[in-house]
Amino acid sequence: MSHSAVINFRSNPQIKIRVERLAKLTKRPASFYYNYLLNEYLDELEDIFLAEEVVKNVRSGKEKTYSLGEVERELGL
Repeated sequence: MSHSAVINFRSNPQIKIRVERLAKLTKRPASFYYNYLLNEYLDELEDIFLAEEVVKNVRSGKEKTYSLGEVERELGL
């Protein structure tokens, strides 16, 4: 089952112009392209920004790191 939600956000005016022009030329709604962009790149954005959070936590001491040797010993490898 497919669900739709209305999301309002402000985009860079040049991006909006480009998406609207593409939509007009291809006779598709602008929402098609916004959804395509989100579907195509959301995984990468999550990876990038979540990795940045992990790095901050490691640097601040909130998150511990383990060497390969420690992991192998813990797992009995």
